[in-house]
This record gives sequence, C-alpha cells and structure tokens, in this order.
Amino acid sequence: MSLPTIVDLNGTEPGSRELLGGKAYSVNKMRALGLRVPPAFALTTPLCAQYHENNGSLTDDLWTEVLEHLSRLEHETGRTFGVGPFPLLVSVRSGAAQSMPGMMDTVLNLGLTESLRDELGAATGDEAWAQNTWTRFRESYTSIVGPVPADPYEQLRNAIGAVFDSWNNERVAAYRSRHGLGAGKGTAVTIQAMVFGNRDERSGTGVLFSRNPSSGENVLFGEWLAQAQGEDVVSGERTPSPLSHLREAMPHHFAELERIASVLEKDHRDLVDIEFTIEGDVLYVLQCRKGKRSAAAAVQVAVDLVHAGVISRPEALARITTEHVRSLEDNDGIAAGAPVVAQGNGASPGTATGVAVTDTEEAQNLAAEGVSVVLVRPSTAPDDVPAMFESVAVVTEVGGSTSHAALVCREIGLSCVVGCGPGTVAALQGRTITVDGASGKIYEGNVLEAGTQTHAALTELLTWLPDPLPADHHLASVTRRPLESA
Repeated sequence: MSLPTIVDLNGTEPGSRELLGGKAYSVNKMRALGLRVPPAFALTTPLCAQYHENNGSLTDDLWTEVLEHLSRLEHETGRTFGVGPFPLLVSVRSGAAQSMPGMMDTVLNLGLTESLRDELGAATGDEAWAQNTWTRFRESYTSIVGPVPADPYEQLRNAIGAVFDSWNNERVAAYRSRHGLGAGKGTAVTIQAMVFGNRDERSGTGVLFSRNPSSGENVLFGEWLAQAQGEDVVSGERTPSPLSHLREAMPHHFAELERIASVLEKDHRDLVDIEFTIEGDVLYVLQCRKGKRSAAAAVQVAVDLVHAGVISRPEALARITTEHVRSLEDNDGIAAGAPVVAQGNGASPGTATGVAVTDTEEAQNLAAEGVSVVLVRPSTAPDDVPAMFESVAVVTEVGGSTSHAALVCREIGLSCVVGCGPGTVAALQGRTITVDGASGKIYEGNVLEAGTQTHAALTELLTWLPDPLPADHHLASVTRRPLESA
C-alpha cells in the first residue's frame, strides 16, 4: 500500500514520526489524546525529496491536493482562506523526523493581505491588533520567503517551498553533523490554523517542560509572555516572565497546563517540552516533544523514572551517553572571591572560560585556530548555530530559559547564561571571561578551579551497569563507581 502524501492531523489518520515529522506527529498524537489543538494537515517527508527533484517547485497535482486539505481546514474552523472579515490564517512549519528546534523555517499569520488587515481591524474594532499581526507576517515572510504576494494562495505555495528549501541550509547541516543524524530523508511541512496569543490582555504564549530541563527536578518549568506569539518566546528576542506569573494571572490555565504536562509525560514516558498559546482566555496546545535537557537532567530524569516504575534500568542506561557522564564528572568550580562582571539567568549548567566574541564569523575563525570562544550575542537565532557549536559557552543580553540559545546549549552541553541585560555585548567583547551556567554569573578572567562534584543520581545509575560489562556496551568506556551511602 502506498504511503499518503498529505495527512489530515485529526488524531485518527495513520502516520509515523518518520512520515509526518516531529511537529505533525505531535499534533496528531495530541488530538488523539483529546487535547485542544488547532486543526492542521501535513505534507509528508517524502515530498521534500520530490520537491527538490522537481527543481524546487511543487507539482500541480500536489498543489491540487494541498487545496483539497485546505478546504477541509476551512470547514473545521468555519473560516475561509483569503476571504474577510475573519479569514483563515495559517502557520507553515517545518518538522523533520528528528527534533531540531529552530533549525528550519516557519511562517506565521500567512494568508493576510493589506486589505484583509483593514477588514479584520474594522470587524474586531481592534486595528492595532490587526496591524500587529500583519507586521509580524510581513516581516517573517520577507525574511524567509521574499516579497509578500497580494494573492494568499501564492503566499502559501511559496512558503511551502521555502520550508522544503530550509532542509538544505547551513545550520541544518551543522546540527545534523554535530548530532550524528546523517543526511536524513527531509522535512515535512505542517499547515495549521492560527491562534493568536497577541490578541488581547487575556492572551499570550509560552513554553513549559514537565520537569526542570537543567536539573531534572520534578517540577513544572517554563516561561510565559502576555500578548505575544510563540516565536517571541522561542527566538529569545524578548525576555519572558516565569510561569509563576501565569499561575497568578490565570490560575485555571496553569492548573490545566499541569494536567496536560502530566498526560503528555505519561504518554512519552519522558520529560516533555510543550508549546502553548492562550487566545481570548482559551488555551491551545501547539506542540509537544521530548525535551532537550542538560547532562544533569538527563541522568536525574532517567533515575527518577526508574524509581517511579515508568522505565526499566536498561532503558535508563540506554538514554545516557558517555558525554553525559564525562560532563558531570569533569565539572570545575569557581574560585572563591572571583569578580562578577555580568549576571543573567543560568540556562544550561556547566562552567567554561574563553574570550568573549560577538561576531559569529570571527567566533568560528578563532575556534578554528584553537582559541576558546564564548559567543556573546543580543540573542541567538538559527543562523548562529554553526558558531555556537564551535564555542565553549554562550551568553545573551535578552531571552529566557526556554529561548533558542538555552534549548540548543542544553542539548549539546554548553554552559549558557541568558537575559544579562542591554549593554552586555559591548561590555564583554574581547575580554577573557568565565561563564557559570548554573548560577547565571559571568566572571572576569579564568577563575576555574579543578575539581569533581559528585552527582548522586549518576552514582546510582552507574551501579546498574551489567557486570561484567560487555566490550560493545555504549558506556563501556565509563568507569563504574560504587553507590555511595546517603
């Protein structure tokens, strides 16, 4: 039986992660679980290769099929694409089989035009919101696709192509090389009805983790921005509020997010990362995936899930790499009395010393010469990833613990401090600094002191290694230590 080319993500259609990509797979799974998710459909991963084989264009047959599924989206939402005063607007998102947060391109609010903006503003009585939504769309589309066509259907066709094109960009290649993901089979494209976190004072957007992704502590962890859209949080261009602010402002939504996090963690049998939006006091879940985490969190979560009876000891060991173990065993401390030159939020634990460099090309060149580089930026974006991979730590002026910088650094084990405030880039440029990604402090000079900090969960996990340890075991190079008494 041939595989479907486009799949309605209604929770009943079949589709593996390899076929649908991570984004669409999570939407389909969450709708099957009965969660409130904006309706969507997906162009499957094999279509990416087909697009490139067709000289970078969609075939007419495929476009016809896209329009058929778009019609179903119109029926489900009760809105019409390209027709006011309340047109159906969509997001066009990438989604490979393996999670690569922020590496490929996304366009939000697609389907809006200047005339539709005016109709929307007049119908809602909120011209400022309509203008804000139009501005966001125009800036996003221009930077990713090109000049904005007046025809919404042309916007959509071009945006789908741009997402397929992003599979071959430099940052995706660098990410896949760093994580040993190989060439891969391409990205899917998810077309999803928009919900608007920028709508009014009872709207906003956020990212939450079912557990702390830095430490592994079993507490809800996340950030929230009122009257914002998802890219505002993830990009790190604005510094969000802690999730506790949402608990104070909208306690009923916070309680529902606690329930949703529990449902999705149970389904994934792992720490999960959830994106959500509230529009006009209505909560929607947009995406869920296994959360990127630090080495400390990877070990702590694995051990805690064994204790809870969720996974077995062999499963826990399989989730831990030699890099996790070594990073926890080789954790240097900070010399007492070291001078602090900047302070932000610790977003990825670990300590590192290097020269503060603010230009990504210079950072890569210096790293190639053997210089230890700390990349210091106002915020990071996907285009910064190749330079981040060559750095020993990352520091940003703005952004929170769920920003692009934080997510990337936690996954690859880089020390990261975010939200240090305006002027940090200029103040640190060219100086040798030490970054403490746990405390969020930046120190003058090299103030590291050699030492090993015992991690109790790691000590316990290593006692679960088989004895004798097979030579081909993935942790065979790790020295087992006895479990220490409490």
